[in-house]
Amino acid sequence: MEAAASFSKSLFLNLAVMICFLGALGRLVMAQDQSKLTLSYYDKSCPTAQQIVRKEMDCAVRQNPRNAAAILRLHFHDCFVQGCDGSVLLDDTATLIGEKTASQNVNSLIGFDLVDRIKNQLEGECPGVVSCADLLAIAARDAVLLVGGPYWDVPVGRQDSKIASVELANTDIPTPNQNLVTLIAKFIGKGLSTQDLVALIGSHTIGMARCVNFRDRIYGDFVATSEFDLGSKIYLSKLQSICPEIGHDSKISPMDYVSPNVFDNIFYESILKGEGLLNSDQEMYSSLVGFETADLVKTYALDPLIFFKHFSDAMVKMGNITNPLGGEVRKNCRFVNT
Repeated sequence: MEAAASFSKSLFLNLAVMICFLGALGRLVMAQDQSKLTLSYYDKSCPTAQQIVRKEMDCAVRQNPRNAAAILRLHFHDCFVQGCDGSVLLDDTATLIGEKTASQNVNSLIGFDLVDRIKNQLEGECPGVVSCADLLAIAARDAVLLVGGPYWDVPVGRQDSKIASVELANTDIPTPNQNLVTLIAKFIGKGLSTQDLVALIGSHTIGMARCVNFRDRIYGDFVATSEFDLGSKIYLSKLQSICPEIGHDSKISPMDYVSPNVFDNIFYESILKGEGLLNSDQEMYSSLVGFETADLVKTYALDPLIFFKHFSDAMVKMGNITNPLGGEVRKNCRFVNT
């Protein structure tokens, strides 16, 4: 009976994901072209590029650990729109509408000034060589490493897009209240697997969320998913004091309330207890069709080394999504070259 039930759930999930996937097919940016990214791309043209990024990130994270999550989120939001091409960094101009005002970016993304500082250092050392997209990919790796997470080699050689798409930013970036089927479909649309999804959700171990993004969760099914013991009651009460039913939309809370400034696997333990802050996080374990994702949550909660390995692999895979239209190396990450 269990095998039959599991098969039925699997069939249902696959059909549901396929429906969502086909519905989004017309707008996909499947940048799965054979990218020419390599580990040695800057060896001759700017051999100190990675050291420069690391130094600036080290200073920034020491000053404020939240900078690690800020840069990591910028990289995610960049790669999910047109590929990893630095489009998320573009400011609005008279001739270009950037992605910063998209629903999942406005009042959420920070770290642009830090990107400017790193870019200025790179331009001073190697003018016109290191792209903003590569800067973000390297800085995201360093951000994770500097707060206790894993290291991975970052293939480089990305180009910066000359265009942005607020429309794709509004449709392609996963949102906090989406269900598991939709989330899986969005990741499949970018060439990322269900395992990649659950591993990459682990980035929330160092993230902060705004009240507007977790209000529905704490006044919704939080009680139903959690054990609602004394610890859960205290946590929920604290969340509701931060985020009332009306107002205070920009108040923030860590998505990992135990170790918010350390990249570890404790985030998954909170999901196992039904205390995920975002609906999209808790869906990984509590969704009725989440048998595969629930198993991965259990695995990552029990074994940090497996989580680190899967996270690193998924970050490389996501970072290798490039914009097939190509582009340039921007002198200023906020504006296309003139």
